[in-house]
Amino acid sequence: MDEEMKMESQNLDPDQGSCSVTDELSQQLLSQEAPSPKLSVTELSKELDSKSDLIDDKEFDIPQVDTPPTLESILNETDDEEEPFVLEDPCLLNVDNIDTHSYDTSSVASSDSGDRTHLKRKKKLHDSFSVHGSVIRLLLLKGISAQVASAAAKVDAGTPTAIAASSLIAVGTSRGLALIFDPNQALRLCLGSTAVGAQYGAISALSINNDCSRLLCGFAKGEITMWDLASGKLLRSITDAHPPGTAILHIKFTDDPTLAICNDSGGSVFELSFKRVMGVRTCESRCLFSGSKGEVCCIEPLHAKPELRDHPITQYSLLAMASLTKILVIGLKPSLKVWMTFPYGRMDPSSVPLLAWHFVAVQTSVNPVLAFCRGDVVHFLLVKRDESGAIHVTKQKQLHLHYDLINFTWINSRTVVLLDSVEKLHVIDRQTQEELETVEISEVQLVYNSSHFKSLATGGNVSQALALVGEKACYQSISNCGGQIFYLGTKSVHVMTLRSWRERIDHLLKQECLSEALALAWSFHEGKAKAVVGLSGDEHKRKAVVADRMVEILIQYADRTMKKCPDQGKIQVMEQYFQDMVPVIVDYCLLLQRMDLLFSQMYDKMSENSVAKGVFLECLEPYILSDKLVGITAQIMKDLLLHFQDKNLMANMEACIVHMDITSLDIQQVVLMCWENHLYDAMIYVYNSGMNDFITPMEKLFKVIAPPLAAGKSLSDEQVIMGNKLLVYISCSLAGRAYPLGNIPEDLVPLVKNQVFEFLIRLHSAEAPIDEEVYPYVRTLLHFDTREFLNVLALTFEDFKNDKQAVEYQQRIVDILLKVMVENSDFTPSQVGCLFTFLARQLAKPNNTLFVNRTLFDQVLEFLCSPDDDSRHSERQQVLLELLQAGGIVQFEESRLIQMAEKAEFYQICEFMYEREHCYDKIIDCYLRDPLRKEEVFGYVHNILSIPGYSTEEKQSVWKKAMKHIEELLSVSPCKAADMISVHFSDQIEQIIQTLQDQHLLFQFLKNLLDPREGVNQDLLQLSPSVTEQFIELLCQYEPDQVLETLQFLEVYRLEETIQVVQKYQLHEASSYLLEKKGDIHGAFLVMLEWLQSKLLTLTHDDEKSTEFPSLKNIELTLAKTIALCQRNSHNLNQQQREALWFPLLEAMMSPQRLSNSTVLSLYSDFLKNLTMQVLNNMASFIALPLILQRILQDPVYGRGKLGEIQGLVLGMLDSFNYEQTLLETTTNLLNRDLHWSLRNLRASMARGLNPKQDYCCICLQQYKRRQESADQIIVFSCGHLYHSLCLLSKDCGIDSQGQMRWTCFKCSASNRSGKLSETSSEMKKGTTLSLPQTSSESLLDPQQVQAFDQLCRLYRGTSRLALLTELSRDRGGEKHGLLHVSQGDAALNSVFQNETFQLHLTPPPVLDE
Repeated sequence: MDEEMKMESQNLDPDQGSCSVTDELSQQLLSQEAPSPKLSVTELSKELDSKSDLIDDKEFDIPQVDTPPTLESILNETDDEEEPFVLEDPCLLNVDNIDTHSYDTSSVASSDSGDRTHLKRKKKLHDSFSVHGSVIRLLLLKGISAQVASAAAKVDAGTPTAIAASSLIAVGTSRGLALIFDPNQALRLCLGSTAVGAQYGAISALSINNDCSRLLCGFAKGEITMWDLASGKLLRSITDAHPPGTAILHIKFTDDPTLAICNDSGGSVFELSFKRVMGVRTCESRCLFSGSKGEVCCIEPLHAKPELRDHPITQYSLLAMASLTKILVIGLKPSLKVWMTFPYGRMDPSSVPLLAWHFVAVQTSVNPVLAFCRGDVVHFLLVKRDESGAIHVTKQKQLHLHYDLINFTWINSRTVVLLDSVEKLHVIDRQTQEELETVEISEVQLVYNSSHFKSLATGGNVSQALALVGEKACYQSISNCGGQIFYLGTKSVHVMTLRSWRERIDHLLKQECLSEALALAWSFHEGKAKAVVGLSGDEHKRKAVVADRMVEILIQYADRTMKKCPDQGKIQVMEQYFQDMVPVIVDYCLLLQRMDLLFSQMYDKMSENSVAKGVFLECLEPYILSDKLVGITAQIMKDLLLHFQDKNLMANMEACIVHMDITSLDIQQVVLMCWENHLYDAMIYVYNSGMNDFITPMEKLFKVIAPPLAAGKSLSDEQVIMGNKLLVYISCSLAGRAYPLGNIPEDLVPLVKNQVFEFLIRLHSAEAPIDEEVYPYVRTLLHFDTREFLNVLALTFEDFKNDKQAVEYQQRIVDILLKVMVENSDFTPSQVGCLFTFLARQLAKPNNTLFVNRTLFDQVLEFLCSPDDDSRHSERQQVLLELLQAGGIVQFEESRLIQMAEKAEFYQICEFMYEREHCYDKIIDCYLRDPLRKEEVFGYVHNILSIPGYSTEEKQSVWKKAMKHIEELLSVSPCKAADMISVHFSDQIEQIIQTLQDQHLLFQFLKNLLDPREGVNQDLLQLSPSVTEQFIELLCQYEPDQVLETLQFLEVYRLEETIQVVQKYQLHEASSYLLEKKGDIHGAFLVMLEWLQSKLLTLTHDDEKSTEFPSLKNIELTLAKTIALCQRNSHNLNQQQREALWFPLLEAMMSPQRLSNSTVLSLYSDFLKNLTMQVLNNMASFIALPLILQRILQDPVYGRGKLGEIQGLVLGMLDSFNYEQTLLETTTNLLNRDLHWSLRNLRASMARGLNPKQDYCCICLQQYKRRQESADQIIVFSCGHLYHSLCLLSKDCGIDSQGQMRWTCFKCSASNRSGKLSETSSEMKKGTTLSLPQTSSESLLDPQQVQAFDQLCRLYRGTSRLALLTELSRDRGGEKHGLLHVSQGDAALNSVFQNETFQLHLTPPPVLDE
């Protein structure tokens, strides 16, 4: 113990291992340094105050002015500030001097990269100017980089291996040195010596405490040293904190300066507790996690900013650890406790575990969030402490990526920076998970910690899993502090910071991306931008600052637009250019509400070019139309109207005028322009809003449309448009709305209504001619569109309040309407009806105050029902119906109304009245008498009889009325009548048939009723067969061609009676069909044969003068039907019966050819021989070939001639024979090969070895070698499950079938996945011998073969191949006795080939798994 104390005291001696080496190294380095100017505290304070609007104190965590300046504050100064740094040795780094102390970088491949597969890299991609612009700035710290390179070259300090950043920056080297730099990049200390490095190895980990007073160094050979950063003294040298022979992978100070955590290459984690007892510094070590339980390769203690040091969760001193399989969160205080474990799940074993803490404001509280990742999914865990003191961990939204990460860093609570395995930086907004920017940093040549994870310095005694993770580990090469991230390269040090909002805009401006710069600035203005830095204060102040910057950009944008205008080329090119550029200016000026800028500076600049000026004015249109642009100057309004007029954009000009304040313009000039160009909406708007004149526009429009209407002329399209606008204008004015949009000022609404009413009811117009009729304005509107004018009045009456003046106006205008329309004969019935419908609706209102003389309604009724002529009949009826439906029926005497309606044949009026009186049966008469609505009677009767709500008496009266008029209903539509009768009159069908006198009408009725193709539901009919037979007889009379087809669909008829009917009308084909259906095949054949012979007889008639011959096509068709009859039935007949069919048919075709004296025969000899050949070809399938040849040779026509005359016939039969023989052999071969192929594969699957999924029984869960019982066998199924035979028998999974056991897999049958038991073949093994069944001499199938055959059969849904082969073999055997020989009996009846659903499956079966 005393020796250890002495050794420690020697190591703590300030004169050894620190100062001497430091002084020597510092002198060598500083001798080459240029003077490094520094800012005083006062100067820095002034500088910060002047730039206060650029810096977000919270974002950058800048300390108070009375503290020394930090590296963060200096690095975040903009590029145009005073230069605080000087490059010590510019020759050491071959870089262009973009600015004097730092510059933006891109990257090439790192030569020390742990990811060896990505050595060849592309250069940094160009900035993609998205809506976010360039978010980050990557700077080279030239001072630090140069001094690190100088130390490596001049004093053999080695290459950099680790970095730690705080108020100071510490860089560890491979020779055991720690270089300490201040915020000005000046070397402050060089800690350690190369001698110590030779003993301890490279520095593998660094950590600086919170107040930047202590530095912990971990070494590759396991030692740990602590240094005083103020004096440079070595305070502790720790050699026994962890097992020897392992490298230090991580060492971290906690917020407690006396507590640190280290992690070694053995995967263990230790707590280091620093104490000072009686002036002696000690270190106590405690193992927190042993690598034997799972190697930890990443640790991260929770650090809180000074303002959060009092947070209740800090008292637990939380530590996150990442092993190769899971994440752990433990608390070090007040006692060691595990608060959470979280397994990774499935991931790539080479991916790097990552941990990062950050305090985040969630809802109303601030709590730490732990981000952890291994691979391409980042998990966020919110850690909270409840009132009881327990810690709760809540999962947050995950971040799914498409790349693997090697570093994760919080840059602030909203933004994270990720580094992927190909050295690309990704800036991500955490809340939206949007990627803001991607930058390649391979030029940094990032240092990887692979050698330390492999513990090469101590002999490489680490696990393969940890070494694999270490390939991409760069934990000690990246350090973040105060919103900045430092990256350690093999030859340089870089820092990454977020750009301030101004820098992001300026960066886009430098690239001449002004549109993108404006879009980005607007997102800052609206608070929608991501990763914002430098915008502080309240919302109003932030918006004002951004708006000022946007105005500067807009002016620059306008100057650039005019400067880069194409000087030459077509006018379309210039227009396209300005249409792309000018709208941006207008948009942002209006978004910023800077009308002064838009209409002064911007308009003046655009006015320099006539094309730009025109485009500018056109850009204002959408904003004017959406009422977003108000306060346009008079000059610009004037220029706008002139521009539209010059370009003949009259519709655009009118749309703009009605949205503008035109009081500042020359109103008379605008009105004149509108009238000349037919801009009536604009003219009305100018009069209304410019002069508060609502009457003059109406007078102008009336002057145009009144004369032609008074003269009875038709209006032009332009005049119709004017009339429609006039109606809409009057409607708006009376409703208190402005035309064409907006509202009339409330104080003017009563005045405008009175003026418009007074104008409409004027007795005469201004400057009226002598012969003008009274009330010209009302008369004109009634003539123009009576219905719409009355609708306008109806809407106006709805809006009127029940004051005295309004009531007077309503009554007065009604009286005028009646006077104008009733006393004049130049209005149509429709127009008069519209008026009285309008009056009826008004009179029917509960609060009606109008009075109309009832005699006027009687006059209207007589006018509509008793016209002088029959014109406009449907129009008059419709008008009267609308009048009654609107409530006008109370104005008439109902009996007189019905009488007049019947007289005028207004059947819809009658229906309306009968409906009111519930006389539903009378409505049937209305339908039948109305020629336009006759067919609607069926739907009406069906509704009355089917729909509930009608009384029994009412339904009975309708039923009786329909029965009374049933014949008339049938004549209207037999189809609909049949449908109605089948539903509602099914019991009266036979009675209806008896009452019908018209036979053709009866035929149509029965056809629609009985023919299933007509759609009547036959299930509703209960008819005797005599009705069907009566229909068939009528069908034979009226549509004989349809008899056969109809018989095939009909069901209810008697065969004998029907046969007599069709034979009565000599319908041979129908008779044959019925006889065949009866079973009399020979009788059916004789009918067809007689029919055919009759046609052949007329063909061969000896009367040469006759020119009437049956169509050859007709004879051929009749023969085809006869052959089809024989073919259909030959399968069911014996040989003798077949000959009785085919030979008479053959005789019938051959007998006409014997008439050699017929001159007509010579014309049709070839035709008859062809027909004979058809018969022979078809009968060859059923009659033996020798019999056919014998019959042919016995015939005089063929037998007496030479062989050449029958050669064609015989050769044709032989060709048919050869074809069928070839087809039969090919089919047999195909089926044999197919069956052989299937059985071979099934046998191969049966004979293959089985691979059990486990080595224990799936029932008893014991090893299959559990005991040596003679009766116990091991059963292995093809599904991979293994059982003892006794266990299967206990579960009833074995069946004894004829001495053979059939086994069923217990698990597969229990799960029943396919809906049935899964029976699979198994192999039985007994000890080491295989029990095989004895082979019997008989060809019997064992149970396994039966299963295989069943499986084969299930593969095919057609006929069994064995059945096919059996029948083919039987047919092939008959070849010896003649191919066409057919055995007697019913063998053919059972043939698989005669099955109508027979299909030949020649596709190969599915391949079974090998």
